[in-house]
Amino acid sequence: MEDFRRTYLRLCKEGGIDTQESVLAQLDARTVTGSSRLDLSGQSITVDTCSVMGRVLQNDTVFTEIILSDCMLSEEGAKLLLHGLCSNTTLKMLDLKGNNMRGTGAEALGQLLVRNKILRRLVLEWNALGMWEEGFAIFCEGLASNTSLTQLDLRNNQINHQGAAELCIVLKRNTTLQELDLRWNNIGLLGGRSLLEAMQQNRTLLKLEMAGNNIPSDTLRAIEQSMNHNTDRQSTLRESRSKTHVLTKEIKLLKEEKGRQFLSLMETIDRQKDEMGRSSRNSSTRLGQLQEAVNEQKSAVNSLTAKLQMTEAALALSQQKSHGLGELVTRVKMEKTELREKQSRDIKKEQEESALREAKLLKEVNTLSEKNLQLRNKLDETERRCKMQQEQIFELKQELTNTTAELKLRLVQTEERLDMEKRRSKQTLEDMDSLRQKEVDNLTRHQEDSERALQDRILKLEGHRIQLEEELSRVKASLVTERAQAQEEVGKVRAQVRLEEQQHLSSLEEKLRVVRQSRDESQNHCTQQKQTVAELHARVGQQSIEMDTLRRRIEELQQDLAGKEHEKVTEVARVRVELQEQIGHLQAERTAQGGLKEKIAALEREMKVLSATHREALLDKESEISSLLERLRIREGEIQRMREDEAQRASFLQNAIHAYVQGSPLAHFSPKK
Repeated sequence: MEDFRRTYLRLCKEGGIDTQESVLAQLDARTVTGSSRLDLSGQSITVDTCSVMGRVLQNDTVFTEIILSDCMLSEEGAKLLLHGLCSNTTLKMLDLKGNNMRGTGAEALGQLLVRNKILRRLVLEWNALGMWEEGFAIFCEGLASNTSLTQLDLRNNQINHQGAAELCIVLKRNTTLQELDLRWNNIGLLGGRSLLEAMQQNRTLLKLEMAGNNIPSDTLRAIEQSMNHNTDRQSTLRESRSKTHVLTKEIKLLKEEKGRQFLSLMETIDRQKDEMGRSSRNSSTRLGQLQEAVNEQKSAVNSLTAKLQMTEAALALSQQKSHGLGELVTRVKMEKTELREKQSRDIKKEQEESALREAKLLKEVNTLSEKNLQLRNKLDETERRCKMQQEQIFELKQELTNTTAELKLRLVQTEERLDMEKRRSKQTLEDMDSLRQKEVDNLTRHQEDSERALQDRILKLEGHRIQLEEELSRVKASLVTERAQAQEEVGKVRAQVRLEEQQHLSSLEEKLRVVRQSRDESQNHCTQQKQTVAELHARVGQQSIEMDTLRRRIEELQQDLAGKEHEKVTEVARVRVELQEQIGHLQAERTAQGGLKEKIAALEREMKVLSATHREALLDKESEISSLLERLRIREGEIQRMREDEAQRASFLQNAIHAYVQGSPLAHFSPKK
């Protein structure tokens, strides 16, 4: 803020301009508060101050809002100030209310809207922009090419139906303006219809104020209905964008969840593999231990059989000693054989059961591995489907972006062609008007000059004729007087003639000859004057003929102009037909885009259904894996119980054999040997 004040003072000093105290006071107040808003409303700002302010604001990065309402800006001052704001990069709001801006100000505003890409809001209430059609047309051209302005206030600007037509062209081309205030102008019925036609093509304007413009209520209702359509369209666009954003997030979350589920599934499969490997190793070690125990039992049985053979030999030797001992030995043998058979049967059963269990375990392991392979195949298939659907979505999005870009290019090309045709027709009209005006001016000037010259010559000839008539009358009077004098002299002389007839006869004849010569000269002079008057009348006739030819030339030029205007009208009609065809193509492409959007929505619904089915399948697979794990735990518990039972049986058998051996009477004979 302080830099802005110093720059302002420096430029005023360099240019030799007196600083305005009111402007300095406002800058000091803003320096104290540190606000980004420059409020100079109600201050009378001079042209020099406007030029300095424009140069300062050209590179300013502090103020985002500038209020210059009721500042009595002149046309030149407004032009200098707006020229400086063209290259400003921070200004968001500009208020120029009540400055009576006209043609030059409108042109400067048009240049500002073309060059400034940051301005968002522009207030132009209580000005006179609509009074000059050319300046307002330039302003509308700048507004049409602007891509940043969202709010525009044009209240009380004396805009008529022609200005409304220019605004219609703006609304057809502009794609960023959202709020437009046109209250208290003179738009009328034609302007209202033009705005209604423009609103049929505009898709971004959300608020349009039209009160106090002498527009029928049905037109206002139609405009309001189109505004409601625009708001609904914007809301649907926002909803679709939010839905697409949410869907993309959900797809990302599903991808991450699928990745986590896949990793967890792989981890569980690896853990199951490790557990199965450990269980198989434990079962193999336990089987080895059981085999060793069985081998030990076999060795013990072999040793017992050896001992029994020894005892049988001893019994064979001592059969004679005791028949009771023989019977006892036979019973023992029978019991031993029974025990052997029972033990062999038990061992065979245990072996068969262990083989069956091993076979069942191998089958279960194979089924689990097959199920894991099936799950992996299904997971790969779902991933392939997801990839294919993602590729389809990406292709559809790319096709949608290509179609939108092509539509935008076509729209830009059509707008450029329309602008070129407009400029060309406008230029041709201006050239033809200027040529026609120049020819008419030249003809009128030449006609006026010729008329003046003819009038001057006629006046001169009239004066000359009057002079000649006066001379002729004087000559006639002189002749009459001379005749009277001559007659008087003759009358006088008649008395003396007779006396002096011979003396004065020669002198009288000479006088008569002189008089006749003067009369002949005056008659010749009169004939010459009559010839000059006839020549002048002939020239006047020629001039009138030339005037008629010039009038016919003017009529031919007017006919040519009418023909050219007719050609222009036909060309404009043809361009309109082409534009309508292009609009039809664009609408067809828009319907195609709608179909693509529906396809995208259907694909997204299919994605949702597939993701739901995939989730259900994953849940089913997890439940199956948990049930398989539960069955594995049950099997391991059964194997553990069976091993414990076998160990108990083996220990019971070993204890029984040991107790039997120790309790038999043969144990007393074996140490004596």
